[in-house]
Amino acid sequence: MPKPYASAVLNASADEVWSYLRDFGNLAEWMPGVETGVIEDGGPADRVGCVRRLIGPGDSVFRERLSSLDDEARTYTYDVLECPLPVYGARSRIRVAPVTDTGQSFVEWEGEFSAAPADREAMEKTFATAIYATGIDALRKRFG
Repeated sequence: MPKPYASAVLNASADEVWSYLRDFGNLAEWMPGVETGVIEDGGPADRVGCVRRLIGPGDSVFRERLSSLDDEARTYTYDVLECPLPVYGARSRIRVAPVTDTGQSFVEWEGEFSAAPADREAMEKTFATAIYATGIDALRKRFG
C-alpha cells in the first residue's frame, strides 16, 4: 500500500498553526486548486464524522470524512469518500508539532491508499507532491 508523505517547518508556533488547521472546513482558504469547500450538513467543522465537499479544477468533486480530531496531539485524520483519482480506501493525516528550540512548528501530511498496480507510483507522487507538499507550501507562505 503506497504511503505518500510531505513535511516542513513553518515559521509560526504549533499552537498558531493548529488553531488554523484544525478547522476541517477551511481547506478552500489555503489549498491551491480547491475552488470551494463546504461541510455538507452545515454542522461544525470539528465534529468527527462531518463530511467536507470540495470542488477542484474542472469541477472535480472530492468528499472527505473527518475520522478523528485530537487537539492534544494536534492531529486529524480523514477518509476520502469520493475523488476523481484512481484510488480507493484513501486515508490521510495532518499533524502539527512544536519545534522546541526555535518556537516554530513542524507540519506533516501523510496518507495511504489502494490503487491498481499500474496507478500506484503515479498516485503516490500525486498525493505526496501535488497535494501534500503543495498544501504545506501554501501554509508556509500563509504563516510567513
